[in-house]
Amino acid sequence: MNNIVVKIEKSGNRYNAWDSDGNKFTSEIGTGTRKSAYEKGMALEKRVNKSGNPYWWKVPMSEFEASSAPVFDVSSVDIPTDHAEVLNFIHSSYGLKPKGLVMKELKWKYLVRSAVRGKNILMTGPAGCGKTMAAKSLVNALDRPDFYFNLGATQDPRSTLIGNTHFDKKKGTYFSESLFVKAISTPNAVILLDELSRAHPDAWNILMTVLDNGQRYLRLDEADGSETVKVAEGVTFVATANIGNEYTSTRVMDKALMDRFIIVEMDVLTDDEEHGLLTYMFPHVDGELLKAVAEISHLTRTESKSDAGKISNGISTRTSVELAGLLFDGFGLDEAAEVTVYPQYSDDGGVDSERTFIKQLVQKYISDGSSDDLFNEDEIESNNVGA
Repeated sequence: MNNIVVKIEKSGNRYNAWDSDGNKFTSEIGTGTRKSAYEKGMALEKRVNKSGNPYWWKVPMSEFEASSAPVFDVSSVDIPTDHAEVLNFIHSSYGLKPKGLVMKELKWKYLVRSAVRGKNILMTGPAGCGKTMAAKSLVNALDRPDFYFNLGATQDPRSTLIGNTHFDKKKGTYFSESLFVKAISTPNAVILLDELSRAHPDAWNILMTVLDNGQRYLRLDEADGSETVKVAEGVTFVATANIGNEYTSTRVMDKALMDRFIIVEMDVLTDDEEHGLLTYMFPHVDGELLKAVAEISHLTRTESKSDAGKISNGISTRTSVELAGLLFDGFGLDEAAEVTVYPQYSDDGGVDSERTFIKQLVQKYISDGSSDDLFNEDEIESNNVGA
């Protein structure tokens, strides 16, 4: 059996581990191991010692890159150009979607079709619903050169997207182009623009001409007549964005910028779909516990959308996966909820607070594993009196 090889990616202060199929292994690997591998630019390979216990070993990044090629049976096939071949590729592409990505067949085909046709794609949907994973899965499926830019973490848009002017005693003053310039100059590249809705408006202004089908260039300086870089043939841009008033750190995206994209909206998973995903990712965790996690997550989303809802937001799929990961690591459901779910809800209002409501919801599953009369007003009031 081939060993699993993962690549470490930094997101905020967290070091996440992903295999080439888009599956996440963060919860299986110690924080120190992940951080060390990231800082050394190495991948991690899952091995088994003489006692039969698994462990993770640093290996060259080339080992991860080599593992990417055979993941999909047809990923190494050139993207066709003949219309009949394109149609066949698009409508037979569902097999390229990794099992860890829950996405309707129609939307996956639309995503692939848009990429093949060189469209700018904007992935939207609630936080933690799988937008970035879908974009990365698309990159793997098309087997094209890819570049990743987290615009939400960019403090200096000009430096990230254009470059910097430097001074050297021997060279004097010189301009150093950014990785983004290299990316747009690479034919058939897929460029992932993550967290576009969190980007600084200066980044949006720079991207306007890059994303416009009638222009497709990047100006290296604001002065008239300054050098421009043309976007290479076949380059596809895939952006992700959280759109809605509930996302306080996002900005209202410029209409002209949004018009440069076709939109693929990710679906919020049903409890059955979420249960299936968690079972696939954590097959050794008790099925009833995973079902409880899926139902709790689904109920919070339903409650948050209700006109008289007692909570303002639901549990994301990202959080439910983390919950399942803690169960896999031997934590109880009450312990997992305490460290991952409760901090997301305010305790203002005492017994009427969002946190009290969430605790009562989780406790119902811990007590008897059922969700019968979960939102029974008399029962909640009774619990509040005894709190």
